[in-house]
Amino acid sequence: MPYIDQDFQSRWFDFGADTVINTNKHVRLTYDRPSQTGWLWSRLPITSTNWQVEFEFNIDGQHPTLHGDGMAVWFTSERAKVGPVFGFIDKFEGLGIFIDTYANARHPHSFPYVMAMVGDGTTEYDHDNDGKKNEVAGCEADIRSKQVATKARITYYKNTYLEVKLQYKAWDQWEPCFTIPNVTIPSVAYLGFTALTGEVSDNHDIISVTTNNIVSVPPRSYKPSIRQQDPSSSSWFGLLFILKLIATFAFLSVLVLVYRMYKNQSNKRF
Repeated sequence: MPYIDQDFQSRWFDFGADTVINTNKHVRLTYDRPSQTGWLWSRLPITSTNWQVEFEFNIDGQHPTLHGDGMAVWFTSERAKVGPVFGFIDKFEGLGIFIDTYANARHPHSFPYVMAMVGDGTTEYDHDNDGKKNEVAGCEADIRSKQVATKARITYYKNTYLEVKLQYKAWDQWEPCFTIPNVTIPSVAYLGFTALTGEVSDNHDIISVTTNNIVSVPPRSYKPSIRQQDPSSSSWFGLLFILKLIATFAFLSVLVLVYRMYKNQSNKRF
C-alpha cells in the first residue's frame, strides 16, 4: 500500500501536485474542488515479462450529476510529470487506461467510461472527443460513489494480450471490461496513477495497490492435450480382438463341416 512511513516518505512511490496522504485511509489524488491535479508514481519500473496489477480506488463527490474529470493508470517510459491528460503529459509513450467520468462530447455509450490508449510518443490525446480517436478498447462501468469497494485488475502477458477486469457490483465479482491482443508496452515501464478536475470535480482516491509477477503461461496459449490410451484398456481390447478371431474361425469350420456332410449325403443317393 503506497502510504507514507514514520519519516513521511514512501519506499516504493512518489507523490506530488495536489496529492494528500491520509496514512490511515487513502492517497487522495484530488479533492472535490475545481482545477486540481494529483499523481502517484512508482519509483522503480516494472521489468517483468508478465505481470498483474490490482488496485482499489474510490471516486465520489458532493454533486450527483456534475462531476469530473476522471483518473488514469499508466504504464509509461516517463513518470511524475504533470499534464492535461488526466493529470499526465500528452504525447506519452506507453499505455494509459482512463476512467473518464465527464463527457466532453456526445457518445453512444454512457459515462463513466473506461478506455485504453497506446501512446507512441508523438500522438496527441483527442481531448475534445474524450479520446475516441485514440481508443483501442473500452467499456461502460458505473464505478462512481459505490457501496462496494471498487477495484481494477490489469493482467499483462507480453506479446499475447492485456486484460482489464473491474469489481464494482459485488464483492469478488469481477466484470470483464476489455482485452487487447498483441499490445506493446515499453520493456521498462513505470506504474502511475493520476487524476484531474476542471470546472467540475470529484474526490479521486487510491486505497491500495498490489503488483505481482506471473510465471505461468497465459491461459489462451495452452495447447490441447493429446489423450493417451490406458495400457490396461489396450490389453483388454487386444484380448477381445483375439477372441473374436477364434469365434469367427470356429463358426467357419462348423459351416465347412456341415457342407461336407451334406455333400456326402447327396452322393450316396445317387
